[in-house]
Amino acid sequence: MTMLTNSTFEYLDLLKKNNNRDWFTDNKKRFEVENKNAKNFFTEVLADLEKIDSIERMQVFRIYRDVRFSKDKTPYKTHFSVGFTRTKPLLRGGMYLHIEDGGSFVGGGFWEPNNEDLYRIRKELELDASDLKELLNDEKFKFYFKNGLEGEELKTAPKNFDKNHPDIHLIRKKQFLLTRQFSNKEVLAPQFKEEVIATFAAMRPFFDYMSDVLTTDLNGESLY
Repeated sequence: MTMLTNSTFEYLDLLKKNNNRDWFTDNKKRFEVENKNAKNFFTEVLADLEKIDSIERMQVFRIYRDVRFSKDKTPYKTHFSVGFTRTKPLLRGGMYLHIEDGGSFVGGGFWEPNNEDLYRIRKELELDASDLKELLNDEKFKFYFKNGLEGEELKTAPKNFDKNHPDIHLIRKKQFLLTRQFSNKEVLAPQFKEEVIATFAAMRPFFDYMSDVLTTDLNGESLY
């Protein structure tokens, strides 16, 4: 079993303090060791995740930043991360694991839903948001996701939606995200992988709700 170690955090902290190509090149061998260990851990997470869900793709994100359109020109990310995509078209939602010194978290949900999906979700919430609100108020759900449903939202109602709708706070959302933070101590604990899987499992009711919405029309008829 692969475990993340304090060496990973030490390396990422040094990279944060020396985020330039010369330092990275001089320490390339250490990067390769830490990167390989993180990838091995992510692969083991995938193996366990596939026991409870159907995963279409795992994407290990590269350490190199795309700085073309960013004011921040530092060339490297200071974290290791991986994403898991559920098998479409019937299963919707993505999962994410982020390992960073002092900033590790598990996340999931709908980061950039396309216009069609976003409109369908909003129409469902306009019609009846009670199922989603019940889910968000569940005690087990709140234990894992203390910040509730997160994500960017419009300042006002979307076009053709009533700004006085009782659930406009949900309808305004552009993203539908869940996160659970982990301390360095929790990441280094032997049971961390099990906690990651348990957190992904706790997202399932939310994913099931959204999958049902996005694979049916407003009458509840299947689109597939």
